Amino acid sequence: MTGNSTSQAPARRRLVAVIGDANVPAGSQKDLLAEEVGRLLVDAGFRVLTGGLGGVMESACRGARSSARYQSGDTVAVLPGHDPGEANEFVDVAIPSGLDHVRNSIVAHADAVIAIGGGAGTMSEICLAWIYKRLIVALRVDGWSGRIADQRVDERVRYPDESDDRVFGAASAADAVRTVVDRVGRFTGQHRTIRRRDAP
Repeated sequence: MTGNSTSQAPARRRLVAVIGDANVPAGSQKDLLAEEVGRLLVDAGFRVLTGGLGGVMESACRGARSSARYQSGDTVAVLPGHDPGEANEFVDVAIPSGLDHVRNSIVAHADAVIAIGGGAGTMSEICLAWIYKRLIVALRVDGWSGRIADQRVDERVRYPDESDDRVFGAASAADAVRTVVDRVGRFTGQHRTIRRRDAP
């Protein structure tokens, strides 16, 4: 047997989900924000997780690919359908789930979530990420991210030592990524499965 038994595997790079509008016009505020978020995340050493389709998802993956630190495997997508060919052209790792909107639960399990606009699907991911005790950052733009920014999803105490636990609002891509860099290590709790309220 060869090899160094004392060598260690490289540390796992954290996944940050970028969620939001499935359709954004090229050059629009959300398109540019998502692209910058994707690039800055990879610049900071994260991998980008999306739902793999268009809009904010595609923009974030495109931005990730433009980072000087980009490596193959930095853009990961959990697709709603069965066909990996549905993924946008900037996705490195396409995971066809066949779960439709239920795949939002997988996306919400990322180490952190950054929301940019979005409708009901995005709000479902935000709510799931809240339940799963994930760090959530919301850009202050039209859509659910702007409505939920700086708010709590509900009154549950996710982290007793984090008195300001909330969906953290961000005014810019740089602000959003800075919040992830500064806070993600403090939001590592694990969701306990649903139980009856009278269960021990």
